[in-house]
Amino acid sequence: MTTDILRPLQHQDLEMVRNWRNSEAVAQYMYSSEPITAEQQKAWFASISADASKQYWIITYQGRDVGVANLYAINQAFQSCYWAFYLGDQNLRGTGIGAKVEFTVLEYVFSELKLNKLLCEVFVDNDKVIGMHEKFGFRRESYFREHIRKDGVFKDVVGLAMLQREWLQVREALQARVFRR
Repeated sequence: MTTDILRPLQHQDLEMVRNWRNSEAVAQYMYSSEPITAEQQKAWFASISADASKQYWIITYQGRDVGVANLYAINQAFQSCYWAFYLGDQNLRGTGIGAKVEFTVLEYVFSELKLNKLLCEVFVDNDKVIGMHEKFGFRRESYFREHIRKDGVFKDVVGLAMLQREWLQVREALQARVFRR
């Protein structure tokens, strides 16, 4: 997928992505907050580049690289996958770029990959992201108690999902709202 919002992750992006991922602003929402070394980043890129069940993009906004979006656990047999994204540039919160990324990923998953279900997991205390997903029509499907041990503390996680038929019901209205058409 290549759009004005998402472009494929490339090798030359690795240091920029590593800096974002190692920042406290991003790491607080990730399942681990251990600093990532340049060597670990290169190994990670090699592993995802060879894995058809994963896709990564750089989020662009006004000609600048500002974050990362990805699909993982893409499973054609189950017709499902998971997704996640983050903004490395924290000054962009509230600009609508998150909604544009969400719309673009939903459209790709359901229209191009033709999957039936898109899932995501969010820390239970991340109300803004949970709320954004729910505004798009995601539904809470699971509650994972003490699911992740991070920094010595167990954290609960909410699992959300959307089905292709649900997407088709809200797609046009969301497109008009997100892209102000």
